[in-house]
Amino acid sequence: MTEPILHFTREEYAARLAACRAAMVDAEIDVLIVPDPSNTAWLTGYDGWSFYTPQCVVVGPEGDPVWFGRGMDANGARRTTYMSDADIIGYPDHYVMSTERHAMDYLAQKLVERGWATGRIGVELDNYYYSARAHARLVAHTPDATIVDATSLVNWLRLVKSPQEIAYMRIGAEIVEGMHKRVLEVMEPGLRKNDLVAEIYHTGLKGTPEHGGDYPAIVPLMPTGIDASAAHLTWDDRKLERGAGSFFEIAGVHKRYHVPLCRTIFLGEPDQKWFDAEHALLHSIDAGIDAARPGNTCQDMHAAFITELRSHGFDKESRAGYSIGLSYPPDWGERNISIRPGDTTEFRPGMTIHFMPALWQDDWGLEITESLLITDTGAEPLADVPRMLFVKE
Repeated sequence: MTEPILHFTREEYAARLAACRAAMVDAEIDVLIVPDPSNTAWLTGYDGWSFYTPQCVVVGPEGDPVWFGRGMDANGARRTTYMSDADIIGYPDHYVMSTERHAMDYLAQKLVERGWATGRIGVELDNYYYSARAHARLVAHTPDATIVDATSLVNWLRLVKSPQEIAYMRIGAEIVEGMHKRVLEVMEPGLRKNDLVAEIYHTGLKGTPEHGGDYPAIVPLMPTGIDASAAHLTWDDRKLERGAGSFFEIAGVHKRYHVPLCRTIFLGEPDQKWFDAEHALLHSIDAGIDAARPGNTCQDMHAAFITELRSHGFDKESRAGYSIGLSYPPDWGERNISIRPGDTTEFRPGMTIHFMPALWQDDWGLEITESLLITDTGAEPLADVPRMLFVKE
């Protein structure tokens, strides 16, 4: 049989599984159910757009993990994971979007067959991909088990990247560099925003001459003018006009590894407030990056950033960054650390973060961000895009 497509060595997957089991022991979890597609991919390699129906990876007390999903997606597991057929379980299609039965009914039966339906079963309860009904059905069919919350158990294991993961992220950085270069080239008054998005997607998916791009977990966020006072608006088919700024929150992606980067372009001549905000952000970014080094904590980085920002007359209530890496929609964050007060996680070499010191004002917004790799001595920006407010007539 043709070998599956794996982006990491079997040894690296084995090390991840061992780390997961060690974390399960610490949490007194006997069996772990992982529905988050980013976590299932990290553990097994599975890569498919099938997370709109119930699926998960189950980590038992021994052996390989078990992939569980829709029957028609089982061949996808055979093509992208290292598991044998015995550990790939596809449920019949009459479980899909049924009001009479649920895929968790089927999974519970398989847990019973493997002797995994007793003891403490950990589940990622606070997860986009695990519904209230799924949980109710799992609880109903495993009466001899205690279901416990295992949210973020795997996410925290992903915090420090391996050399191969970092290599993929460096490729993502090259891709996002090209995306921002293309935006600056083609953006002009009269251009429809959807046409600009088409250029972003084309450039991001085309990638580099050596490496192709992948789809991002978040679509391009690129509001203009007063719309840029909101953080998460996308685009429409209106034409760009002079006298307004647009920020671009986009990511280069390779093998599902994301490198987000935000820049802002103003068409025409900005008011002085724009240059004041740029000046404040650039100094604050420098202060934050300088504090992002091993031994310091996430809140140390935030304190350095926010103190400098406030000294320039600006403030920011939301967090200033988060961990990044392997992701699937709807989010490219890893859902573990945050750059904010109270997060005492220490920086370690190999961590990768999106430093996100954006400013959203009453009727405009400015985003200048960096994706950083924590090294032995500090923080290295992964992408090389001028850190500035771009002004284009």
